[in-house]
Amino acid sequence: MKFRHSFIVPYQDVDASRRLRLYTMENYLLNIAGKVADEMGIGIPSLLPMNYTWIITHLNMEMLYLPMHNEELIVETWIERNAHMLSIRDFRIYKPQHDGSEQLIGCAKSVWAVLDLSSREIVNIFDHPMFDGAVDGEVLNMTRAPKMRPIMLDDLEDDSNALRVGEVLHEIQYSDVDYNRHCNSCKYLEWMLNAVQLADNQRPFRLDINYVKELYQGEQMYTRFVKTAQSTQYQQVDENGTTCCSAKITQIDKLTC
Repeated sequence: MKFRHSFIVPYQDVDASRRLRLYTMENYLLNIAGKVADEMGIGIPSLLPMNYTWIITHLNMEMLYLPMHNEELIVETWIERNAHMLSIRDFRIYKPQHDGSEQLIGCAKSVWAVLDLSSREIVNIFDHPMFDGAVDGEVLNMTRAPKMRPIMLDDLEDDSNALRVGEVLHEIQYSDVDYNRHCNSCKYLEWMLNAVQLADNQRPFRLDINYVKELYQGEQMYTRFVKTAQSTQYQQVDENGTTCCSAKITQIDKLTC
């Protein structure tokens, strides 16, 4: 079963180039995923009585470019499969054309899990009757995400291929915490882009982001980054050096989906 939602990019969601911010594009996809899950009866309102909630663990997204203010987008989404305690939800992003056709400008594959709010552990409830008929089954063919090795402090001091390296400190604030009582997933990407911006938001690119560890208000996090001519890799660690999130933004020639 596939769902489609359209929206117009408002002025408050674009940056100085008048194009949609990348972390806001991610937020659009997450909001649409939540809205569709609610319509299917498997959203957070259905999970909360069981003391469960949804969390995202991975997102892979390819875009030809980021749309501009006042442009219309159509997002198509469906569940590819529910297996091994994880739910795979796919997306296609279209831009309507003047002749009534739709141009494919992006796609994404997201991985979700159900979190027990008491134990903060992932649980498998996909055999519950609420999930009957939820899976569409179409597989979105994207190339596999690249492996990301940890960014060590030595890398920040000695990387001959890097154009820029660094580390930025953040403290989790009131406005960073979401409905699930932890740092909102889009905030991780926002801080990455504040450290090093997307090189060119008018060229095709790919984002691969992995969410590893929850962060809570008052905790500190360090964003490490290594920027080269073709990509920027990020790693976010807590005060103990434990990885909380890792990501890579890479320039591509075309969509692989």
